[in-house]
Amino acid sequence: MPLELGDSLTVHNFGFQIDGIAVEAIHEISDFNIEQEVITYKQNTPDGIPVTKNMPGTEQSGSVKVVFGLTRQTVFQDWIKESQEGNMGSARKNASIILLDYERNEVMRYNLVNAWCNLATPTSLEAGGSAPLTLTATVNFERLEVA
Repeated sequence: MPLELGDSLTVHNFGFQIDGIAVEAIHEISDFNIEQEVITYKQNTPDGIPVTKNMPGTEQSGSVKVVFGLTRQTVFQDWIKESQEGNMGSARKNASIILLDYERNEVMRYNLVNAWCNLATPTSLEAGGSAPLTLTATVNFERLEVA
């Protein structure tokens, strides 16, 4: 059943897409925010009373960390490789973080505009270990839109 009045989205129902292609085995998405510069403007009224106004400034770029399992799907690794090779014309892609309800219907979407990866960190390899192999990618974006 979809969200009812008072229900909240849960942290475990989400997805990630790169140019509309769903990425499998996404483990975690963190450290993303929407930031806008604040312009502070100080002035005096006609009768000499100081007034401070805060106004919205330009949007800020940012980054997000995406942890995904290494599987046969290579869409994320291919994306990382494009920026490593300096192919920024094709490395800049639009990506989306998708929030889903209990029935996995899309409720909200964060669009990362002109995004590309600048850092990829694999899980530490460990003899005798039993954890899944993941890659943590830092995805930079020029703008974050809420849709």
